[in-house]
Amino acid sequence: MVEVPVKLYLDKLLKLAREAVRPFSLMTGPSRDKALRGMAAAIAEKEDAILAANEQDVDAVGKSMTGYENRERVRDAVARVRMTADDVKSMVDRLHRIADLPDPLGEVLGRHDEPNGLQVSRVRVPIGVIGIVSELAPLETIDALALCLKSGNVCVFRGSPDWTLTQRTMAACLSKAAADAGIPPGACTIIERPEKEAALELIKSGKALDAIIPRGGAGLRKVVQEQAKMPILCHDGGITHVYIDGDVDIPLAQNIVVNSKVQEPLAANSLDTLLVHQGIARPLLSALILRLLDEFKIDVLGCPKTVALMGQMLMTGHKAVKPAQDADWNRQFQGPTMAIKMVPGFDDALIHIAQHGPSHTGVIVTKSYESAMRFTKEVDAGSVLVNASSRLNAGDSLGFGADVGLSSTRHHARGPIGLTQLTCEKYVVFGSGQLRHPHPVPLAYEDAIMLKRP
Repeated sequence: MVEVPVKLYLDKLLKLAREAVRPFSLMTGPSRDKALRGMAAAIAEKEDAILAANEQDVDAVGKSMTGYENRERVRDAVARVRMTADDVKSMVDRLHRIADLPDPLGEVLGRHDEPNGLQVSRVRVPIGVIGIVSELAPLETIDALALCLKSGNVCVFRGSPDWTLTQRTMAACLSKAAADAGIPPGACTIIERPEKEAALELIKSGKALDAIIPRGGAGLRKVVQEQAKMPILCHDGGITHVYIDGDVDIPLAQNIVVNSKVQEPLAANSLDTLLVHQGIARPLLSALILRLLDEFKIDVLGCPKTVALMGQMLMTGHKAVKPAQDADWNRQFQGPTMAIKMVPGFDDALIHIAQHGPSHTGVIVTKSYESAMRFTKEVDAGSVLVNASSRLNAGDSLGFGADVGLSSTRHHARGPIGLTQLTCEKYVVFGSGQLRHPHPVPLAYEDAIMLKRP
C-alpha cells in the first residue's frame, strides 16, 4: 500500500484541528477534567503495551549506533530512550495533577465601569491551535497534551522519532479516551509520522496554527525561529548562571551547584556558567570540581584562575579542567559540560551575566540579604532564585502543576509556561445603548428612524 505523502497527511490533521476549535471551546471545565482522568486510566491500563513498544524503540536506537566507538555515549543514548513502570506512573500522576488544577478559562482578570455606563472586563480565553515540536521524553508529551486540553487549546504534537512506537501506542489509548469523553476529533493529536519533513511542515503551517512551541536543543530552536510562520509561544534558550557570593555557607553552595548541573544535565535550566567570588574560590572549588569531574563525569571548562587553581590535578591522575574559550561563556550546554569563572566581586558577576545573555535562569547563593535583593532586581532572566537549585525553575516546582517549557523571551510570558500562560485575554463589554460621538444621525431624526434617546 502506498503511504500518503507527509504534506497531505499533515494537511488533513491540521484541517481536523482547526475544525475542532469551536466545538472544543464549548466544552465545560468538568468535561475536560473528565477527559484527562480518562486518559490517565487508559495509560495505566496500557502500561504493558507502552513498555513493550518502548523496548522496540530502545532496540532501534541501539542498532542505529552499531559500530559507534564511544560506548558511554551509546549507553547514555539507550538509557535516555528507555522507560520504566515508574515513568508510566509519573505520566498517570501528572494527568491527575493537571486535572485537579483550577480551570483558568473564564477567569475575570479585571473589571471597571466607564463614566458612560459601560461595564468592561478582561477574561481568560484559549489561544487556539498550538503546535508543539519536541525532542524530549514521553512525559513531556503528556504534559503538553494535558495542559493544552485543560486550557481549552487544540494541540498538534510532533514528538522525537526516538520514541516513535512508544508515542504511537500512547496516541492510540489517549485518542480513544478523549473520544469516549466527548473531545472533538483533532483536538488532541499526536503526529505519528517519524520523517523530519513532518516537523518542518508543522513549523511552516502558519495558517493552521496560532502558536508553536519548540521543546529541545539549540538546533531545533534555531530551525523554528528561522522557519516558523506563526508566533513562537515559548523559547527555552538562554544561559543559566549560578553566582556564589563571598558570604556563603560552603556545603549549601556545593549542594546547589551539584543539583543545578547533575540532576538533569540535558535540561534547559541546568547550570551552564558558575560564577564564584574569588574570596571563597579556594575552599569551595577544590573539592567541588573534583566531585564534578570524577564522581559525576561533568566536563569542566575554567577561566585562567580556575585552571591555575586546579592545575595540580594534572599530576595526581585526575581528569583536568580545560581552559574555557570566549564563546563558552555564551553557550547553553544542555549536556554534561559547564564553565566556571572566578570574579573579583558581586558587581563583576552582575556585569558578566548582563554581557553574556540572554539569561534563562539566574541563581545567587549568599547569606547577604542586600546581595540577594540586588541580584533579584538587577539580573534580567526568565526566573531568578535565591539559595535554591536552578532546576527548580519549572512549573511543577513553582506550583503550576506542569509546564510546556521555560521561556526567556520578553513577550507574552517569561519563566515556566504553565496553564495560565497557555491562555490569552479578551475584553467583554456590557452596554445599554451607548454610542460613539459625534453620532452620524442628527438628533432631529432619531425619533423618525426609531432611535431612542437616552
